[in-house]
Order: sequence, then C-alpha cells, then structure tokens
Amino acid sequence: MESMLERWFRLREHGTNVRTEVVGGVTTFVTMAYIIVVNPAILSFAGIPAGPSTVATILTAAFGTLLMGLYANRPVAVAPYMGENAFIAFGLAALGLTWQQRLGTVFVAGAVFFVITLLGLRAWLANSISPSMKHSFAVGVGLFLAFIGLYETGVVTSFVSGMPVEAIGTTAGGLLRRPDVPVKIGNLRDPSVWLAVAGFVLMTVLMVRRVRGALLWGITATGIAGVALGLGETPRAWVAVPFQGEYSLAPVALQLDIAGILRLSLAPVVLTLFLMSFLDTLGTLVGLGAAAKLLDERGNFPQVERPMLVDALACIFSGLIGTSTSGAYIESATGIREGARTGLAAVVTAGLFLMTLFFLPLVEPLQKLRFAYGPALVAVGVMMVGAVRQIDFEDWTEAVPAFVTICLMLFTYNIANGLTAGLALYPLIKLLAGRPREVNTGGWVLGGLCALYFAVGLVH
Repeated sequence: MESMLERWFRLREHGTNVRTEVVGGVTTFVTMAYIIVVNPAILSFAGIPAGPSTVATILTAAFGTLLMGLYANRPVAVAPYMGENAFIAFGLAALGLTWQQRLGTVFVAGAVFFVITLLGLRAWLANSISPSMKHSFAVGVGLFLAFIGLYETGVVTSFVSGMPVEAIGTTAGGLLRRPDVPVKIGNLRDPSVWLAVAGFVLMTVLMVRRVRGALLWGITATGIAGVALGLGETPRAWVAVPFQGEYSLAPVALQLDIAGILRLSLAPVVLTLFLMSFLDTLGTLVGLGAAAKLLDERGNFPQVERPMLVDALACIFSGLIGTSTSGAYIESATGIREGARTGLAAVVTAGLFLMTLFFLPLVEPLQKLRFAYGPALVAVGVMMVGAVRQIDFEDWTEAVPAFVTICLMLFTYNIANGLTAGLALYPLIKLLAGRPREVNTGGWVLGGLCALYFAVGLVH
C-alpha cells in the first residue's frame, strides 16, 4: 500500500511520508470544516434550502479536493468560497434573480474558467493585475464578510431597527426618509449578541494558541452554549442517511437556470464571479506555494494550469449540484504547516468531508444559530484584512484604486462594485499620471471589461 502511494504521490521526492500527509490532511479538514455550517447558512438568504445545500457543499468540497489531490498532486483543499457565496446570496439580491438563475451564473462562470484555462489566458489575465490590487480584493472581501457577521449576530443593526414608522418619517414623495446614520450598535440587552461576542473572543483565543480547527471549535462551543441557554435547538439525531428526505439533492441538483442568465445585462454578474474566482485562486495558490516551498525561482507556481483546471471543474460542478463558486482554500496552509506536501493530504481531507455526510443532524442546528456562525465570518475577515500590509500606499497610483476597491465593496454592500471600480480606475489613473507603460495589455483588457460593468451593466 505504501509503495503504491509513493509511486502515485512521489512522497520521498517531496520530503514527506504517509503519516505526515495524513496528519496534514486531517488538520486542513478540521480548520476549514466550518464551511459546512456557514456556506448553507449564507446561501439560505438566496432561497436555497439548507438541507440540500449542506449536502451540495460537502460533495463539492470532496469532489474538488479529491481532484486536486489525484490530478494536481497538491496539498490544497477546495470548497465553496467565502465571499463568492455572499455575492450570490446578497450581492445579486437587488437584481431579482431566482436562486436557480444564480446557480446558472456559477455554472457559466465555471465554463468560462475552463475554456480560458485551457487556452492559457487565465494565468495571463491574473499576472496583469498589480500586487496592490490583488491584495485590496482580499481586504475588501474580508471587511465585507466581517460586516455581514456583525449584522447577522446583531452586534450592529440598521439605524431604523426598532423605530416606529412615525419616528422614521418620510420624504415629500412618500418614501421613507434616509437615516442620518446607516447602522448603529445592536441591542446589547439581547443575550444572543453577547453570546456572539463571547464566541468571537473564544475563536480569537483558540487561534492565538494555534489550536487546530479554532473556528469550528468556536462555532460548536458557542452553539452548545446557546442551546443550553435556551437560544437554540438540540440535534434531533446523531446520524442520518444522506441523499434521502430533507438531505435529498433533488431540490437543488441540476436545477440551475442557464437560459435565464444569458442576457447582455447580466454579463457583469458572470464577469464578477470570473474575476473574483480566478483572483482568489491565484492568490491562494501563490500563498500556499510559498508556505510549502513549491514556488520556482521566479516566484511562480509550477504547473499552475493543473490546480487552475481543478478549480474550473469544481466551479462547474458547484453550479450543477447546487452551491456557490468553489476554489482553493487558504486554510490549507494549516495542513502545510503540519508538513503536508503532496496530494495525499488532499485525498485525506476529501475523505473526511465525505464522512460528514452521515453526521448531518449534528450540523443542522448550528446553521440556524446566527450567534454561532456569525463570529466565524468576522474571524475570517480578520485573517483576510491582513493583506492590507501588501498594498503600496506610498504610490498613489497603486493606493487610490486599491482604496476605492475596499471602500466600495464595504460601503455599497456589494463586492462587484468595489472590484470592478478598482480595476477600471487603475489603468485610467496610470494613464493620467503619465505612466501608462506600467499597465500591460491584460490590465487594459480587464479595465475595459470592468468599465462596461458601469456603462451597460445593472450596477447595484
């Protein structure tokens, strides 16, 4: 058995062994298993039923991670992206798209990923974006997720929350008056708010102490405390048979509406998912490659087309089976820190995801506890905001587009607005500053595509 694994994964060549890879794979799973709870909870706001969505999330993670291990031979796990799921659930709400159409956008974006990856264009476009802009995307998405977490837990809320209509007032046209302050502190007398704060503090302490699976342990502990205080429900059972009853995939699998989104006005939606996903994947792969010492002398990820192709196929699979865009997960760094260097670790992680299909009743109650999963969104936001250190604030032609990207993502409550505004503004500022040569052809192409979003798209 060990000799077969050696031949397939080339363990000695990568300076590792079976035990190390297994430990790394388990560590990665424990660290990122929170996605099983958080992803369906977020997608439920789009109308996607939680039970089938949970199964779809698990199967997508298992499919992408297994493919990453067997085909790309990298210790990288794949799962539905945080950020993209928020875009599907919240960012597309103003467009009035059904959840079937939103899944259609995921599939079409995945198909685009697949084609441009085969043509070698995906890496070309990714390399055309400046490091400052790439890191601004991570910062903006991190703040956006943190804001969602704070709002969902009730730590912050709408300024008009709890106010009678008479107190809010209306304009001359009969519409509600715009509040002077968009949000305010939440109801601090609500025990669920304090429980959420305690959950976030617990997750922080666990991460500081480098406890594996800090987010998952934090979600679980907060959920148990909430149930004990009468703020939630206990699991109805310990085990379940997947693909039956409320865990049937039938309500979401192959329910995507592709024809409904093949309209020019919705091209920015596909463009946004495309941009977000390929940038997330590239940044994650480079970061993980550096941690695992897999990068070449020029700082490039060797055979990057293989993990990118896996990412594209996982996106297509996501749309078909009923969940949001998927890709490489930065939490894989925890397994890499444990010594994982090959795809065997990813195979172990995929196997653990599949095992959770038989313990779904333990997961279900947590999905209804906003005070339990909300703090995890804030914690993920903290991790992502650290990328701000990599933005070149000394160069205003780099800092301003990055700053605009971050601000518009957060303050318009829309990831697409910030991302496309920054990419459109970047080449324009370089041109007006007399430095157009700093923008390569790919940068101009992306800038033009993003400008179309504001010119002809449904900006929201």
